[in-house]
Amino acid sequence: MIQTQRYFFLALCFSTAWFSSATDPLRAQDSDKQKQNVVVRNENPAAEVPSGDGWKSLFEGKNLDGWQQKNGWAVYRIDGNSIHGTTSKNSPNSFLCTTKDYSDFELKFEVKVHNALNSGVQIRSKSIPERDNGRVHGPQVEIEASPGESGYVYGEATGRNWISPTQPIHSVLKNDDWNQYHIRAKGKRIQTWINGKLIEDITDAQSHDSGFIGLQVHGIGADQGPFDVRWRNIAIRELP
Repeated sequence: MIQTQRYFFLALCFSTAWFSSATDPLRAQDSDKQKQNVVVRNENPAAEVPSGDGWKSLFEGKNLDGWQQKNGWAVYRIDGNSIHGTTSKNSPNSFLCTTKDYSDFELKFEVKVHNALNSGVQIRSKSIPERDNGRVHGPQVEIEASPGESGYVYGEATGRNWISPTQPIHSVLKNDDWNQYHIRAKGKRIQTWINGKLIEDITDAQSHDSGFIGLQVHGIGADQGPFDVRWRNIAIRELP
């Protein structure tokens, strides 16, 4: 959802969840169990940004071979050396997804997002026909204008809301400019960096061990947009 709307929605969800937990001991226990399954690592010094050899490009700038669109009807097209996603009115969330699944990997890309658009990149995600008519679900690394919550991990269509236990607002992402993301998914551990700064480092026991990568264009209403987001220099390095 759009950034201002999202803050209102999250505030409403928080107040509702607090009231429900306070009045329903079983729900409170479920919430506590979920928190126990997500471990935040606080390392000093911070983990290094993935680097080295063995990277494979996921987009060569010529076509979208190896990718397929799921769910909404946002428009994805090639624009020079980037994938350009543009919102469509009344569309649900749209995802341009790899046709291949990945388990342990390091992913890097550059992204430039409209200041009014919330976006993200799915990792280890699934689309299963018998689940919500194939709705994409799984961990999503957040992309949004600063100040905001970019780089934290959201549970897209999982019912978990944020997987990251906390999301301190920051301004590491540069507005109206290209930003370098790095993501490492190794075992149950997920790490994210933006422009060389470590943003998140968690171990999540609940998420899938493998799945596709998806570029999200968030849904908008009939009286909003158009907004856009661009990705370029998308590369992956699979880990043993």
